[in-house]
Amino acid sequence: MEPIEAFARELNSGYPGTGIFFGEPMRKHTTFRIGGAVSLYAEPKSIEAFVWAVRELKRRKIEYMILGNGSNVLFSDRRHELAVLGTARLDTLRFAGDTVISGAGVLLSRVSSGAAKEGLTGLEFAHGIPGSLGGGIYMNAGAYGGEIRDVVEAVTYLDAMGTLRTVTGAECDFSYRHSRFEGTGEAILSATLRLRPGDPAKIRERMEELDGMRREKQPLNLPSAGSTFKRPENGFAAKLIDEAGLKGLTLGGAQVSEKHAGFIVNTGEATFEDVLGLMETVKERVFESSGVALEPEVRIIK
Repeated sequence: MEPIEAFARELNSGYPGTGIFFGEPMRKHTTFRIGGAVSLYAEPKSIEAFVWAVRELKRRKIEYMILGNGSNVLFSDRRHELAVLGTARLDTLRFAGDTVISGAGVLLSRVSSGAAKEGLTGLEFAHGIPGSLGGGIYMNAGAYGGEIRDVVEAVTYLDAMGTLRTVTGAECDFSYRHSRFEGTGEAILSATLRLRPGDPAKIRERMEELDGMRREKQPLNLPSAGSTFKRPENGFAAKLIDEAGLKGLTLGGAQVSEKHAGFIVNTGEATFEDVLGLMETVKERVFESSGVALEPEVRIIK
């Protein structure tokens, strides 16, 4: 029996009900709707199952990665010989005073909506971000002047050796679109957020205001991974791309959004190569016109 099949059988035996899929296309699990099949896709249904799965994958020397809502990831179209562990079922969420305790797989929209109902302010900016809490912590997601680092009190994670650990928000090494977890092989499992008491009506009003701004300015009707490039120092990627005359530029099924130049969108049948090629063209043309070297915000899995 292949190692990955043996692993899957033991995972399902030890933790019945775990979602396990062989040869699963990643286009089904990413907001770009692009990506080839992986050897195994599994969604452990508890932290205990998730910890077992990570430790076993390490022990068996099976290559793997952790995936949240897939909202900031671009997979190539080839077959990927690896296991992907989705965090969607790490979905516990509870409130205690001004504290939020949430599993890594809970969508940021759900956390922020729950906070609003509890009369807690501080997460309004995150309501329209299409990612999970774990993914938001991983990349220090932010919008409209707010960032995840503003509210994170503690994060529980599995380190590269398979040991459960907890760090404070201050120890997460947050910076623009970065945290200490980036590229370390550590798996974020849950987090504690510290918010502030507020007026539920005003909190909801602010969320609706930001949602309206997103609908007006962003191409939410087409698959994408959100902002394609990081904000450069002393400027905005979308403005530089627009000034370079690249709005609407198309390569295959990929397009620089006509609505928001900071987004590359999938107009229907975009391939990995379409998106990657268009990103390279944008980077080259922006550098030619402004001298600014754009850096991808999207995580690229080749």
